[in-house]
Amino acid sequence: MSKVLQINHEKCTGCRLCELVCAVRHDGISNPVRSRIRVIKWEMEGVYIPMACQQCKDAPCLHGCPVSAITQNYQTGCVEVNPDICIGCRTCVSVCPFGGMSFNSIDQKVIKCDLCDGDPQCVRFCEVQALEFVEAADVSITKKREAAQRLYTADKQAAALKTKAA
Repeated sequence: MSKVLQINHEKCTGCRLCELVCAVRHDGISNPVRSRIRVIKWEMEGVYIPMACQQCKDAPCLHGCPVSAITQNYQTGCVEVNPDICIGCRTCVSVCPFGGMSFNSIDQKVIKCDLCDGDPQCVRFCEVQALEFVEAADVSITKKREAAQRLYTADKQAAALKTKAA
């Protein structure tokens, strides 16, 4: 069974430790520009949203790359970038619907989450557990449960309003 990076933005505190850990793991330097995960901050709302590659099965970035620098590792399910082939054109950045691709302006290459070869360090160091590395099937079950709970709550509220109006 394949595992995926599950992000719960409601738990994220915006500490950006995930970005630093990622940069150190991949490039040996504590520089968020080199991170494969990005925390988008909406300061006025107090919302922080970690963004990372979703490892799409039919990845638009893979199909958009003009030099075939992006491949799918069918063993791990991970979409990978070969930096030796990448020409830095950023086509993959523009076609990614999730903002999972980044451009490293230092190296002039695209970078993205590679799940740290099956042991994502961002998950390991996230103290509030906003990031988890879980079985894909478990994510589906959790999402269905949450959707069902929202529908149930909405139905109860609608029934209460109907009763109150009558």
